Amino acid sequence: MNKQTSLFSNIKGDFSAGLVVFLIAVPLCLGIALASGAPLFAGMISGIIGGLVIGFLSGSQLSVSGPAAGLTAVVLVAITKLGAFDVFLLSVVIGGAIQLILGLIKAGTVANYFPSNVITGMLTAIGIIIILKQLPHAFGYDADSEGDFNFIQVDGENTFSALLSTINHISLGATLITIISIFIILYWSKIPKLNVVPAPLVAVITGILLNTAFSGSELLALGSNHLVSLPVAGSFGDFVNQFTLPNFSAITNKDVWITGITIAIVASVETLLNVEATDKLDPLKRYTSPNRELKAQGIGNMVSGLIGGLPITSVIVRSSANINAGGKTKLATMTHGALLLVCTALIPVLLNKIPLATLAAVLLVTGYKLCKISIFKEMFKNGKYQWVPFVVTVVAIVFTDLLIGIALGMVVSVLAILRGNMKSSYYFRKEKYHTGDSIRLELAQEVSFLNKASILLTLDHMPENITLVIDAHKTAYIDFDVLQTIREFKDIKAPQKNIKVILTGFKTVYNIQNTPDLSVEEQSRLNSPQVHTISSGNHKELLKELQLN
Repeated sequence: MNKQTSLFSNIKGDFSAGLVVFLIAVPLCLGIALASGAPLFAGMISGIIGGLVIGFLSGSQLSVSGPAAGLTAVVLVAITKLGAFDVFLLSVVIGGAIQLILGLIKAGTVANYFPSNVITGMLTAIGIIIILKQLPHAFGYDADSEGDFNFIQVDGENTFSALLSTINHISLGATLITIISIFIILYWSKIPKLNVVPAPLVAVITGILLNTAFSGSELLALGSNHLVSLPVAGSFGDFVNQFTLPNFSAITNKDVWITGITIAIVASVETLLNVEATDKLDPLKRYTSPNRELKAQGIGNMVSGLIGGLPITSVIVRSSANINAGGKTKLATMTHGALLLVCTALIPVLLNKIPLATLAAVLLVTGYKLCKISIFKEMFKNGKYQWVPFVVTVVAIVFTDLLIGIALGMVVSVLAILRGNMKSSYYFRKEKYHTGDSIRLELAQEVSFLNKASILLTLDHMPENITLVIDAHKTAYIDFDVLQTIREFKDIKAPQKNIKVILTGFKTVYNIQNTPDLSVEEQSRLNSPQVHTISSGNHKELLKELQLN
């Protein structure tokens, strides 16, 4: 299949995926708006713009954008500080304009520096968070709003205390709906001819029918607080009146600009991370231009702010649901946006019959696919330099939030790279000749100041009465401090221990002289493969050997 999939190449699969994402998006849009202290309709606006405007402009075929869960705290504080929602909307417009500028100046290339182990850790952590956050909804405990993915929740509880509270608030009706819905999602598509209808849609319809059947039972019936709660307009005029325009008279307010800059930075980072993660999940392994994505997000946020919506980012929960449901092109994203618009305007009453337990079932399956045990096994097999940053990212995101977790994962990943660089300053061979032992140090291609400590330690532990060959033929760069360390050892320390130092392969730019007029035997030491090698390895192995002696 061509990786540059055309818009209408997968109509059936994309419409099905768009429908699934739409069903998930409704409670997420409402929950994020509620957690942000904004009108519920604002969440729906941002979902619609994320699907239609950003979906159309984005270069990503699979990324789905909507209200930003990572900005809920920022939005909540900003609305309170600015004093009015329409003033806050001006900040959203400004934030979008800044994002557009960032895209135009190609600032999105920073996304190319996100390590893959951190991105995988982010995806896995989000899968775990989805499961932990949806379990209360699955059992009928809906105290926390949908879309709240932070460890410390808006209702004052944390992720784990909410799970404990769920034990005392289990709804038998919600639990039955969840179990039946999960069963349908897992097995419906495996039945020939029935898989024409998307399994999540069947689960949603079944959930509505079950809750209707439960309505006569006090034990099983679900109240309105356990159902989707979309705002219902009495007339077309009431629907139009839900749109809010920004207050441009506040353009000189310093806090408006500070909030706008904050939105631009946080939304851009979150978007770039999520788009990178979505590309990683893409079965066709397509690449999304980060600069085009920033421009699309900027325009989308400007439109959202102009008509009363919340800040928008790419959302990995929706994007992964899109991929799992069979989405292949941006038609799925745009379908989800169109369905949000049509259903919000025409049939909100019908959507309000959907049990949150059914949607929790859809998200639980999505979450599981993101954090399967096989992912942990694969990362562990890749070695500690992949495993440690991965685990740190997972744990940090689960116990804090997305951006803090990513930042910690990045720091650990950089430290791991630096540590690895320190360990690979040279390769050694300990060789035996009839005239005595020789140690040969072959310097790595890049020898930075980080390698100074290991090289200094190695030279200080050299035994007496040997020949030491330091070979720089493979180097492209040697730090000044390292060169100075080698000079001092050759001129001062080596003579004190009767060590003969042979320098070879050092470039003129290093300003250090290679050993001239090598004897025939010394030439053979440098060039002959017919040498008895006693031991070889990296600097850590040599140091261990030298220190033992």
